Amino acid sequence: MRVGLIGAGRIGAIHARTLAEHPEVESLLVADYDAGLAEKLAARHSAEAVPSVEDIFEMADAVVIASPTDTHVEYLLRAAESGLPAFCEKPIAIDLESTDRAISAINEAGIAVQMGFMRRFDPGYRVAHELVASGELGEVTLVTGHTHDIEPPHESYIPRSGGAFKDMLIHDIDALRFVTGAEPVEVNATGSNRAMEVFERYGDLATVAAVMHLDDGSLAVLSGTRQDPLGYDVRMEVFGTKDSVAVGLNSRTPIRSVEPDAPPRDGAAKVGWLERFEPAYRAEMDAFVEVALGRRSSPCTPEDARAALVVAEACGASARGGVPVRVEEYR
Repeated sequence: MRVGLIGAGRIGAIHARTLAEHPEVESLLVADYDAGLAEKLAARHSAEAVPSVEDIFEMADAVVIASPTDTHVEYLLRAAESGLPAFCEKPIAIDLESTDRAISAINEAGIAVQMGFMRRFDPGYRVAHELVASGELGEVTLVTGHTHDIEPPHESYIPRSGGAFKDMLIHDIDALRFVTGAEPVEVNATGSNRAMEVFERYGDLATVAAVMHLDDGSLAVLSGTRQDPLGYDVRMEVFGTKDSVAVGLNSRTPIRSVEPDAPPRDGAAKVGWLERFEPAYRAEMDAFVEVALGRRSSPCTPEDARAALVVAEACGASARGGVPVRVEEYR
């Protein structure tokens, strides 16, 4: 199978390595608006750099879209026209109208599309999902989720990110749906820009929190912040009537306990986003190869991406209005 990779940046580089090493991938084609970047990445993995993205759709059997968000819809539409299975990094778009346009084309063409919510492939999140599904935790009563970036993004990124709920907390929203199998029906969200006032200039928030009512009667509390001095901290706790479990809690978790009998934290090196999730990135791409070969259905569909975006939209509206919001109003 010939796989075309669009985007030679940080995420594209991770996917390139997985694809180049995969026994089912005969050749890897790489394209980027920066031709030099594509050539360097291709050379690193004995792949082929192609002159333009259009060449990808003419030469490949499947396409991986790891380009900037504002190009995702265009490339998904092109994949649909070409009848190519596609992997697309999240989100499809930062607005529902564009998202629905892409989904309509995907469904009309009948192509398989897998979205890049990699936490579904993280071992901890998968075990939590299985424990909930099996009933071993009993009835889930409360879920908490946290995403703490190491440092704020460059200021130029803020106005095109879609905002904290769509750009940062959307991973927690998808993980919440994946782990619990339940849907948020009401959200009450808020946020702050303390110590990171630059986000205020663009109508964004640096630190956010959302309380959610789910359709099974349980509650969820999700939080996120753009700066954590100890490292990239992503966790989830699931509390049930029989048992409670934590995801992302180990000796390298970037949080310091002040209890006198707490085990020491391995703080030799900061945990970055790649250290935290590289195995999950590789596992999701392995899964996409199976999807592209027709051996399995998509484990994370465009409809899943849309559902997470709807909840993020509701969170943004709640934070702006200072009131709880029913998710169905944005669905």
